Amino acid sequence: MAEETILVIDDEAAQREALAGHLRKQGYEVLIADNGRSGLDILQQNLVDLILTDLRMPDMDGMEVLKGARQLNPEVEVVIITAYGTVGGAVEAIQGGACHYLEKPIDLDELDAVVSRALERHHLVSENRMLKAQLKEGARFEGIISVDPAMEEALNVVARAAPSRASVLIRGESGTGKELIARAIHSASPRAACPFVAINCAALNENLIESELFGHEKGAFTGADAQRQGRFEQADGGTLFIDEVAEIPAEVQAKLLRVLQERTIERVGGNASIEVDVRLVSATHQQVEDLVQAGRFREDLFYRLNVVTLVLPPLRQRRQDIPVLVDFFLERYSAENSKGIDEVSREAMEALMRYDYPGNVRELQNLVERAVVMTRGSAVTRADLPAELQESSARKVELSASATLPEQVEALERQAIEQAMTAASGVQSRAAELLGITERNLRYKLKKYGFK
Repeated sequence: MAEETILVIDDEAAQREALAGHLRKQGYEVLIADNGRSGLDILQQNLVDLILTDLRMPDMDGMEVLKGARQLNPEVEVVIITAYGTVGGAVEAIQGGACHYLEKPIDLDELDAVVSRALERHHLVSENRMLKAQLKEGARFEGIISVDPAMEEALNVVARAAPSRASVLIRGESGTGKELIARAIHSASPRAACPFVAINCAALNENLIESELFGHEKGAFTGADAQRQGRFEQADGGTLFIDEVAEIPAEVQAKLLRVLQERTIERVGGNASIEVDVRLVSATHQQVEDLVQAGRFREDLFYRLNVVTLVLPPLRQRRQDIPVLVDFFLERYSAENSKGIDEVSREAMEALMRYDYPGNVRELQNLVERAVVMTRGSAVTRADLPAELQESSARKVELSASATLPEQVEALERQAIEQAMTAASGVQSRAAELLGITERNLRYKLKKYGFK
């Protein structure tokens, strides 16, 4: 059932009660007022998500209600109800900030659709406001540093998914910050005071993954000298982050599926069922759909893990973040190494901006740390950067000198599309997601550039 609160304002008792009764049947909490002033008094004292107000009322009309409501609560959505013949006034209300209008007599199916859209818009506005508040002071969100629009959708998913207990699958190349995102989800969730436990399956021997996840009893195998809790038990009440989840062996996949279905585990070598309350966040750089097709990953487990999908863009697709990240890492490593380095030269920054970072943020972090260690002055210069960055910079400067601006733009666009199609194994929908464009736009560009 929905928990949203709707305020109905109408001076006609029959209309007011009919609307309120229908909305209550749909599961909404409904407040009513017989005039605009009473409605604004109610709004001042209650949390209201949506207002349905008649346009023509004595003393205070719907336009005045709209203006007063915006002053009291800028995020509340307002729908204007108008009689036939006053649609022009309703259009004026839309221009004044109302999200929709309804004509009398009201069609209940249309009412339901309008209310649903208005509430969805209200929640999106609220989430964006919350996200912006969390991103203030250099756009840092639980250790994540970003000012680039390419990260906006990912952070919006974090904000929407965090309060729930739904499983989240984070997808992206190595070094894009998947564990940071997982920690952000945990920190913004009701489980924030409970443990956050991480495990990287790619770093473990296949034979150890089961024991690490579920624990083992004493004597379960050679070397099991004592009973040991696994990561699920350690994360009880909190969040378990499984990095490189696609590396889990087939026999362990079945046990993981059972945990997600029944919320119980059995330690290796034991037969007692142990209840666990764990929110699961997993991550992978692989195309799990391809592994499912090849029979290497259980389809039913994939669906359980993939309730909410979050795709992290690689650093080459969020270049606005490079200077911000460089400044952050420069300050950190300058302090750690007791060096008074406070800037990066223009030539060095140009080289850093042009590089494609196959290792993503992790690679940039290492580059800045190395540059801090190597530089002798108070500023990082291009000479302090690795040879591959200097050579890459020189090649691109030479290209820019012999090509027109449209040619440079087309070359960069073609390169970005080629990289996205490679990363997405040729699947256009995935490549479009990586590029941040629609699939239709991608198809147009593939045809334009002659991709097969």
